[in-house]
Order: sequence, then structure tokens, then C-alpha cells
Amino acid sequence: MAKVESFQLDHTKVKAPYVRIAGTERDGKGSTIQKYDLRLLQPNQDALPTAAVHTLEHLLATYLRDELPGVIDVSPMGCRTGFYLILWDEHRPADVATAFTRVLQQVLETEEVPAVSALECGNYRDHSLFSAKEYARQALAAGISDDPFRR
Repeated sequence: MAKVESFQLDHTKVKAPYVRIAGTERDGKGSTIQKYDLRLLQPNQDALPTAAVHTLEHLLATYLRDELPGVIDVSPMGCRTGFYLILWDEHRPADVATAFTRVLQQVLETEEVPAVSALECGNYRDHSLFSAKEYARQALAAGISDDPFRR
């Protein structure tokens, strides 16, 4: 059976909010892809409501592309405690943490969520900018770390 990196993480030891490298893949042609864990909430203690997840997904997918080169995808975690960020090339955790912090600050200033029509979104009615801002505010107040095991 394949080993899934996120299933190997001891979720009782991490301290959210944080960013961490969840994987680096290299092919034989010199291409590198990195996967980051962008954790907003403490695992097994809280979860983002679906409307907040959905709105944050739209905002992070848009704003992170402006902050970091090589963004391939931003996807919500099934546990609803954060997101996965997939990037071309290698990035330093500190740089991703800085970008994530800037993006969450942008969320607080956002007045309109991109791509929330039936044409652009598969569930356009399930959004909450208010909730997205509340969770962004909470994470920013706690401070985004590039060390998931900070004490």
C-alpha cells in the first residue's frame, strides 16, 4: 500500500497556523514540484465551514499566484483545517509563509470574491466572505510560522 505523506504527519504535535513542505518531487528531466501544507487551524480541534473553505480557495488561488512564481494549484484539505499549495520549482518555507501572510492580509481587504457565478463556479451559492475574513484574521493574529512544531 502506498504511503501518503500527510497520513504520516503526527497531527497531535503540529501547532497551527503554519506552512510546511509536505513533499518535493523531481523527474528525470530536471523539473521539480513542491507541495506545501498551508495550515490555518489546529487539527482535530476546529474545522473551517464549507462556505469559508470555498471562499478562501477562490481567494488563495487568485492571490497566491500574484505572490509566488509557479503556482500550479491551491486545494482545500479534506479535514478542512487548511490548504495544499502545489508549486513548480523549490521555494523556501519562509518565503511561502511570508506570501501566505500577505495573502491573508489581502483577504481582510477583499470586498468581492472572484469567480462566483454559475458560469465560473460549480457551487457558486456556497461562499462566505465574512467567514473567510474571520478565519484569516484568526490566523494572522496567531502568526503564520514556517515551523509546524514550534513551541
